[in-house]
Amino acid sequence: MSGELSDALDADDDETVALTADEVAVFLMQNPTFFADNPEILDFVELPDRFTAGGVVDFQRYQLQRRDSEIDELRSCAQDVIETSRSNMSIQTRTHASILALLHATTLEQLYRIVSDDLPILLDVDVAQVGFEPATHANITILSEHLRTLPPGTVDAIVGADQDVQLYREFWDDGVVFGSAAGLVKSAAIARIKPGVAMPSGLIALGARDNTFAPGQGTELFSFLARVIEASVMRLSGEQP
Repeated sequence: MSGELSDALDADDDETVALTADEVAVFLMQNPTFFADNPEILDFVELPDRFTAGGVVDFQRYQLQRRDSEIDELRSCAQDVIETSRSNMSIQTRTHASILALLHATTLEQLYRIVSDDLPILLDVDVAQVGFEPATHANITILSEHLRTLPPGTVDAIVGADQDVQLYREFWDDGVVFGSAAGLVKSAAIARIKPGVAMPSGLIALGARDNTFAPGQGTELFSFLARVIEASVMRLSGEQP
């Protein structure tokens, strides 16, 4: 700021020249570059959010506010993408660990035990269960304390006759699928397994006490897990595809 302007601010009221609003307005209109030439003066000026003449909107201020809002939205979206990516990586890592555990099974009993005892911990769910409908061949026997025996038609009723995976935000179970753990299951992911021609239809079910599963979520990893269980049952039972 020039020395004259500094002196003017420091001067007594009696020494200052009184100017009307109209005189200031006329001066500014005659000197349109005044604020551009003296930007430091703006530090002492209070600017309105709207121009009073004709109700004209201050578009520059509006654009800056909108730009700030857009930046905040982009920042929020970026954070959501980061959190989703981290979640997806966690789910992928957990699924890989579960598959490795399943591949180490040397008997069907061990395989079913890994599903019921180990998968809930590895996948961060509350319960995991494999179940089969009754076998159609008399020489096929599927019995295990870690295995559910399902009534005929259960798999098609729960998963869908033309589907392999079904996700439930709210899953009601009377104990057919999850047994004694049915009461704590709120959401569930259920996939069809069909180990071979002679083997009965079955399913792998994951249950959680919260909203872990919901329609619309990706099912690729869970579907792959079901195929691994399917192949493991077929391998350990000596069944042909």
